[in-house]
Amino acid sequence: MTTNALRTLFQFWNRQDRDWRVTVARSSMERFSYQMIFPYLSIYIIALGATKTQLGLVNSIGMMLAGLLGPFTGILIDQNGPKKIYLFGIGLLVSAYLTYALAPNWIICIIAMGIYWIGNGSAGHSCATICGNCLHNEDRARGMMLCETAAAGLLGIAGPMIAAVLVAQFGGVNVAGIRPLFYVAATIAAFSFLLVLTELSGRQWTSRRMAGKHLFHDGIQLIRGNRTAQKWLLIGALNQIPFGMILPFTQVFAKEIKGASGYILGAMVTGAALTSIAFGIPTGALADKIGRKKTLYILIPLFWAANLILVWAPSPAFLVIAGILLGFLHLSGPITGAMEMELFPAEQMGRWLGMNRLIKALFGAAMALLGGIIWDGLGPQYVFWIYVGIDLMIKMPLLASIPETLRP
Repeated sequence: MTTNALRTLFQFWNRQDRDWRVTVARSSMERFSYQMIFPYLSIYIIALGATKTQLGLVNSIGMMLAGLLGPFTGILIDQNGPKKIYLFGIGLLVSAYLTYALAPNWIICIIAMGIYWIGNGSAGHSCATICGNCLHNEDRARGMMLCETAAAGLLGIAGPMIAAVLVAQFGGVNVAGIRPLFYVAATIAAFSFLLVLTELSGRQWTSRRMAGKHLFHDGIQLIRGNRTAQKWLLIGALNQIPFGMILPFTQVFAKEIKGASGYILGAMVTGAALTSIAFGIPTGALADKIGRKKTLYILIPLFWAANLILVWAPSPAFLVIAGILLGFLHLSGPITGAMEMELFPAEQMGRWLGMNRLIKALFGAAMALLGGIIWDGLGPQYVFWIYVGIDLMIKMPLLASIPETLRP
C-alpha cells in the first residue's frame, strides 16, 4: 500500500511542469527558515521593548506596505513574467532577516517587518502565479498541498527543533538567544535566491501588449459585475485575520499567559508541521475529488478548536495539542488558494492575485493593530475569541454563497 502511494506521488511529481517543481523547492527552503524564527519572532520584538499594541503596529505597517504594492507587482508579473519579481522578493527577504539580526530596538523591527512583508508578498505573488498556471485544474489542490506538505511539514518539523537547540545554546528565550536565528534564515534565503536565478525559466503567460498598465483601474475592471469575485475579495480579507490578529500573538500568549518554555514553543510549531505531513496530501486529494468548499467546511472548525484550546489550556500538553490543530490553518490555505486561482484565466492571474493581496494585506494590517489593542485593552483571550466569532458569523455564510470552482 505504501509502495503504491509513493509510486503515485512520484508519478504526480514527474508529470508536473519544471517551473512548479523549482518553486516547490524554493518555498520549502523559505518555510524552513521562517519556521525557525516564527516561534520566537514576536517574543524577540517584545524583548526589544515593544508593547502588545506596538507589536500589532509592527505587523500592521509591514502588511499594509506589502498590500499597497500588490496590484503593482501583479501587473509587472503579467507584463514580464514572474522570475524577476521572484528574485526581487527573495532579495528583500535576505535584507529583512539581516535587519532583524542587527536591530538594537523594536522600532528597527518596523523596518525589518516592512521589508519582510514586501519581499514575502512579491515572492509569494510570483510563486502563486507559477502554481496557478503550471498546475492543471484536476491536479491543483493536490499539487499545492504537496508543496505545503514538503514546506510546512517535513522541513517545518526540522526548523523549530533546530531553532530550539540554537536558542538554548545561545542563552535562552531572550534577545541574545534568538538573534542568531536571523543570520541562519538570511543564509537559507540567499541559497533560495541562487536556486531561482539558475533553475527557473523566464517565461510569461501573457504579452506586454495584452497586459494592462493602470494599477487599480485594471484590477477594478476584472471584478466589475462579477459578484463571485467581489464576494471572494471579502472572504480573502477574512482569511487574512489569522495572519494579522492570531499568529503574531499565539506564541506570546503561550509564553506569557501559559508559561510555555522555549521547547514547548518549538513543539507547538512542530505539531503544526506534523499536521501538514499527516493530512496534507490526503486533504489535497479530497479537495480535488469532493470539491474545495466541502473540504474547507471540515478544516475551518478545526482551527477554531485550536484557538479555544489555546485559551483554555491547563497544561503544556494542551498547548502542543493547540499547535497541532493550528496546522489545519496551513492546510486550508492551499484549498482557498486553489479556489482563488480558478476564478480567472491565466493571462489575468497576476492582476487578480494582486487585487486579492491588496485587500488581504490592508485588512490584515488593520487586524494586526486591532489584535494588539484588544490584548492591552480587553485582555489576551479576547483576541482569539473575537476571531472565532467573526469567522463563524461572517465568513462561513459568505463561503456558502460562493459556487464550487472545481471543474474536472
